[in-house]
Amino acid sequence: MAKFMDVHLGMVGITNDQLKEAHEADLAIQSEEGVVFERAWADPAAGVIYCLSEAPNEEAVRRIHERAGHPADEIHPVPLEV
Repeated sequence: MAKFMDVHLGMVGITNDQLKEAHEADLAIQSEEGVVFERAWADPAAGVIYCLSEAPNEEAVRRIHERAGHPADEIHPVPLEV
């Protein structure tokens, strides 16, 4: 499976509880698309959330986020890792 970093914009003021709730919504349905969300980070001041996942493809990540109610603004493959 490939790794992906996705970005959600416009989330100014997001709280830790809201981030956790959104991440748990992804986790609850991730297996339906063969996705494994590994971590999520947020910058409440900038309003940006980052999610790292392993998935069969970008579209699987996109579908899970859309179904969970928080579509990704950007999804980037992560072909190299150290």
